[in-house]
Amino acid sequence: MKKLILLFSSVLFFNLSAQKKDKDYSSILKSKNIYEINAFLRDAHPDDPRRSVLKPRVMDMMREYIKNAHPADQKVKGMQEMLALLKRRPSTKITFDEMNAIIKQKQIAKYNAELAAKKSLVTYTPSNTQNVFVASTTTAAAAAPAAIPDAEAEEFNMLMAVSPVEHKNKTVKILNSLFDNDPYSKECIVLIENKSDCNIIVRMEGVGNTKYRLAVPAHGDNSIVVSKGDYLFTSLVCGAQYASQKTIQKPLMVALGSSSK
Repeated sequence: MKKLILLFSSVLFFNLSAQKKDKDYSSILKSKNIYEINAFLRDAHPDDPRRSVLKPRVMDMMREYIKNAHPADQKVKGMQEMLALLKRRPSTKITFDEMNAIIKQKQIAKYNAELAAKKSLVTYTPSNTQNVFVASTTTAAAAAPAAIPDAEAEEFNMLMAVSPVEHKNKTVKILNSLFDNDPYSKECIVLIENKSDCNIIVRMEGVGNTKYRLAVPAHGDNSIVVSKGDYLFTSLVCGAQYASQKTIQKPLMVALGSSSK
């Protein structure tokens, strides 16, 4: 028992030491790294005197980067967003509620676009060589995702192959949920983001017979409106089992998997 306690104490000590090392800002005033200074501004105490020096410095560095960046530089947009935040607040740190609001607005724009086009922005067709599905968007065709298990491939196809009327009804229901700020509402939206290379089916099991299934394409996302309550989320992500208990009382976003790219 003493050995176990000693081992646990050692692991805890090394973990705390590693965390402290990861966030060591003792030399931050010498830093020329935009992202390092940005991280300091997010983590540091509001009254830390180094803020008055580093905030204007990093903003100047961002402006200089944007000015000299190549037109196709993917970092420019993120840099502009960080700069805009720093003009309004002490750091680029945003709250969980603010992040949810950003996600919510993106989803509203997405589903409004679908309704305007009167069809889904993503379509699925079976591959001729494998029991998988190829996702294509209105802007560009995506590569075929890795095969999901044969036991789920047919079910995935069935869940994705909804009629235009069903899709429109689902889209309207999701939009209504996104706009609904009533705390007494019995339903809310769940957004699943699939970062993996495989198509997945997320299963949500609640009390009694309350069950939902949501097909989510590789490198895509999908939403569903569910009754509020406690759920067991399960999925098979590229062969790996996922399971997590979640209490849903407000809009929820869950990200699963990671790309090999």
